[in-house]
Amino acid sequence: MRVEMDREREMEKGKEREKEKTNRNLMGLIRRVHGLVENPDIEKQRHSQDQIGAILGNTRDICYREADVDGMYGEWVGVNRAHMKKYVILHCHGGGYSTGSSLYARTLTSKLAATTSMDVFCFDYRLAPEHPYPAALEDAMKAWNYLMLLGYGARDVILTGDSAGGNLVLALTLKLRQEGRILPRGLVLMSPWTDLTSSGESFLEKAQVDPVLSREYIDRMTQAYVAGQSLVDPFISPLYGNFRGFPPTYIQVGENEILLSDSLRLHQVFVEENVSVRLDVYPGMWHVFQMSPVKAAREAMDRNAEFIYDICR
Repeated sequence: MRVEMDREREMEKGKEREKEKTNRNLMGLIRRVHGLVENPDIEKQRHSQDQIGAILGNTRDICYREADVDGMYGEWVGVNRAHMKKYVILHCHGGGYSTGSSLYARTLTSKLAATTSMDVFCFDYRLAPEHPYPAALEDAMKAWNYLMLLGYGARDVILTGDSAGGNLVLALTLKLRQEGRILPRGLVLMSPWTDLTSSGESFLEKAQVDPVLSREYIDRMTQAYVAGQSLVDPFISPLYGNFRGFPPTYIQVGENEILLSDSLRLHQVFVEENVSVRLDVYPGMWHVFQMSPVKAAREAMDRNAEFIYDICR
């Protein structure tokens, strides 16, 4: 009996070691792919990201429609089948406020449209360093007003965002509340960048394992975007905002990213302010892993859809 139990324990340990090895290899691959995209020449980096979006985000099951929002490019993403029209998703793309686009965001917006059967609208806000804060926030408000003019009500809109896009989702919601406007139905944040002071413990604890982000990269993006403004301004670092009365929020983050603390601390603040919030930390995952063609990404997008369905009942 004891021999059998010892054998089972050894088998379990072997499976865990194999799983850890597979994950290390996968993160090594992600590191190499990200290294090909990241480029000191910001225009080349933007172009590389768009190429990835065009390749990975393009599918026959999804329809893409261009939109002009008072001179700002936008893109509607929807499934080629009967789907829900009452609610709409407004997605803010990531990229450190210096890169990214609706095209690059197709790696997420296509999945959001497919899993929720809702239309997704993404927009190309102005990028730093050419257009530092508050350009992106102004453009996010322009996108919000565009949906309102189309006839959607605030409670018909779910805001989603990844990385800097998660930051922008929070900043937009804070701005809407400041202006006394009705807030969206809910928020979905994927690896949100919430604290531009980079004071979270994970900046040190995860520095050696994060295959996507580095402190140097984040410092460069921060300097480009903030341009001399206060880093603790809630519209720049939403972590320092007041979230009382915020809509239900769902946060996803990878265990192995240096922005882990940005999500953990935001979740704690939401709990303290009695905001309905849910946090999922994905073991072994990296920054915005939802973009990647891995099982955890599919599960995460399904959970995003489940959360959206729940708040839309």
